[in-house]
Amino acid sequence: MHITEIREHAIPVSRYDDPSIPSGGLTTSLVAVTTDVMRDGKPVIGYGYASVGRFAQGGLIRERFAPRLLSASPGSLVDEAGTNLDPFRAWHTMMAGEKPGGHGERCVAVGTLDMAIWDAAAKIAGMPLSVFLAQRLGVVAQPRVRVYAGGGYRYPQDDLARLSDEMRRCVDLGFTHAKIKIGGAPLDVDCQRIEVAAAQLSGASHLAVDAMNLYDQTAALQAAIVLEPYALWWFEDLCDPLDFATHAKVAGVYAPPIAAGEALFSQAEARLLDQYGGLRSARDVLVFDPVHCYGVPGYLRILETMTARGWPRHAFWPHGGHLFALHLVAALGLGGAEVSPFAFAPFRGLADGARIEAGYAGLPQVPGIGFETHAEAWRAFRQIFA
Repeated sequence: MHITEIREHAIPVSRYDDPSIPSGGLTTSLVAVTTDVMRDGKPVIGYGYASVGRFAQGGLIRERFAPRLLSASPGSLVDEAGTNLDPFRAWHTMMAGEKPGGHGERCVAVGTLDMAIWDAAAKIAGMPLSVFLAQRLGVVAQPRVRVYAGGGYRYPQDDLARLSDEMRRCVDLGFTHAKIKIGGAPLDVDCQRIEVAAAQLSGASHLAVDAMNLYDQTAALQAAIVLEPYALWWFEDLCDPLDFATHAKVAGVYAPPIAAGEALFSQAEARLLDQYGGLRSARDVLVFDPVHCYGVPGYLRILETMTARGWPRHAFWPHGGHLFALHLVAALGLGGAEVSPFAFAPFRGLADGARIEAGYAGLPQVPGIGFETHAEAWRAFRQIFA
């Protein structure tokens, strides 16, 4: 049992539902990992992609990490029973010879392949990924998870009206909570966005805001003073992700929840955030992206580090808005998951026919991640890798 072929292809993705709105040339990598295991006369193939926000990782995947998997010695990627791929062994094979530090975006390349390998292994086992991963870890997967709608990017025209319409559509889909973007505009403009979005929800306590790491210390402190009276669900990515001093200063004066971690990719960075970022484990939120954190093994290390330092599992709300994170939330008993109902096609939303009820969503009940149950995503994979 081994991996016979790995293919990668970059595609454009947009932050907007409207394809006419420019999105800065953002791309992501799609990968297909083919195994020699046959099901219904066809090889089992695992699929993955590089989440959103960090651009495609084709060079690293094709030239560095995929060759290590393809040249692995016979049996080195197989579990102890010899009946399936072992994603943990595959991960160590990818990371062989890598030096500590220097995370850059190699973590995204590894995480993309890791997603596809977990998809393949769960398919070989005949289980949804959440069930397969939970069994590997000796726990029981949740049947459904809390979700919120991610989006709310600033529109170039008619921003407030279009934002209001987007939030209304999120509520119509069953979401009870949502997140919008702020920063890059005067605070009074951002306050208007908050008020317009909150009016479509059950108030500002159901709304999170994401400053996309744009504020310097002065601007972050000013924003904290202005935003505190809204009692927002959380205030995310308020400054440069490595500016722990600013983060700690804001946490010292801003009482409502703060969210951080989306742009931190390693166990060491997570530890530094906890030590120096001023976060309060009793109220704050951790939004590390499993794909960007070296995949499942890297994310588990972060989870272990933070829970050992007093963080509850319900504080973890993975960034990304994809089915992979949904499975991890269910398997690991985390707080909930982001879903992008309109942005980042072809991976937006849930599986076809899935419903959100009172802010909770179920998972695809098919082997693997379930891209095959998401027509838009599955079409993208098949057009490239058929």
